[in-house]
Amino acid sequence: LPFEFEYMKIDDCKQTWQAIRDMNVRGAPAIAIAAALGLAVECGSQKGKLADAEAAKKYILEQLEYLKTSRPTAVNLFNDCARLAEFTKGLSGTADEVLAGYVAEAEKMLESDIADNKAIGKHGGEAVLAKAVGKSKVKVLTHCNTGSLATARYGTALGVIRHLHESGKLE
Repeated sequence: LPFEFEYMKIDDCKQTWQAIRDMNVRGAPAIAIAAALGLAVECGSQKGKLADAEAAKKYILEQLEYLKTSRPTAVNLFNDCARLAEFTKGLSGTADEVLAGYVAEAEKMLESDIADNKAIGKHGGEAVLAKAVGKSKVKVLTHCNTGSLATARYGTALGVIRHLHESGKLE
């Protein structure tokens, strides 16, 4: 960083666990989303292999517990794994339907993070402008890992800067 941007190919929970543990993934939201999507990828490889819905649920719940051990201090990881576990317990149908239900929920998590970040950016941008009385444009400095370094894409702190830029209010 900041001159390189790398994508890692992740095929299963073990690779996801290692990427989180090795800090290839940083930022609370990004860690939780990486874990959820890493398991979603692995769920794809389990289609047709699990006996029934209960076996699929057990499999998903065990993997969520395993992924939590990758970063014991990651609050978002624990919170989202707990939420996904509760969601999974409520799934029904065949084993493959349970797997597909989990995958859909993990993908919704990604979409939700982007939408939440855009909302944070909009409200934060408006708050910055409200404090900058008499100025039509502002300058903003952030010092943390932001944007796609810490979230699914848009960012929280960087989301404010993005919103200001998109609104033509960033100097």
